[in-house]
Amino acid sequence: MIRFETLTLGYGNRTLIKELSGQINGGALTALVGRNGTGKSTLLRAIAGIGQPYSGKIMLAGQDIQTMSPASLSTTISFVTTDKVRIANLRSRDVVALGRAPYTNWIGRMQALDRKIVDEALASVGMSDYADKTMDQMSDGECQRIMIARALAQQTPIILLDEPTAFLDMPNRYELCSLLSRLAHDEHKCIVFSTHELDIALELCDAVALIAPPQVHILPTDEMIQSGHIERLFSSDIISFNPATRTVKVKGR
Repeated sequence: MIRFETLTLGYGNRTLIKELSGQINGGALTALVGRNGTGKSTLLRAIAGIGQPYSGKIMLAGQDIQTMSPASLSTTISFVTTDKVRIANLRSRDVVALGRAPYTNWIGRMQALDRKIVDEALASVGMSDYADKTMDQMSDGECQRIMIARALAQQTPIILLDEPTAFLDMPNRYELCSLLSRLAHDEHKCIVFSTHELDIALELCDAVALIAPPQVHILPTDEMIQSGHIERLFSSDIISFNPATRTVKVKGR
């Protein structure tokens, strides 16, 4: 679904990712992990077509992203950023309806089918009862579900999320990742999200894309655990990774 061909990313004179080749499959949930400042957000933005200049290719559903029009991109990929969203004057239903923008007529008028898709997207994330609430009346976790519903209403085969659990407590982090896993499998979406929650990623994700600058390793989760890449990246005098329990521990605690 997403294929990289000798992709190199960076900014200024700094190379973050060098000659990445590999693919991320559809119908699966993939976690993008790595240390801070190693290019997770940069890679997601490049996949979405809004990133820094790069060499090499990114192929989305068999199409070179550099040859895709904005209209084609908008029906192929949706992007949920890490920003907190608090929209006071729009109902949640109206926020989700923004995902229908690539499909509405020239004046943006919603048709019956569009309204049905919005309702289905809200139901998919368990937010039907919040359809008429504004997001300033909701928790961070509820707002994040609304933004995922907007991405679902966009009906793209690929969904990217940048740190979707950043502002959530542990139960809500696990619940949100479980939701993403269900959506990937049930709706055959290619869902990729960046995260620092390595424990949750290894438990719930089908695959892991690990940035070990300037390389990126993309493997099924079990193969990633056995590969040793995680230990090499995260083990130090301060932290360690235990492949048997799939946990990162702070030493001395």
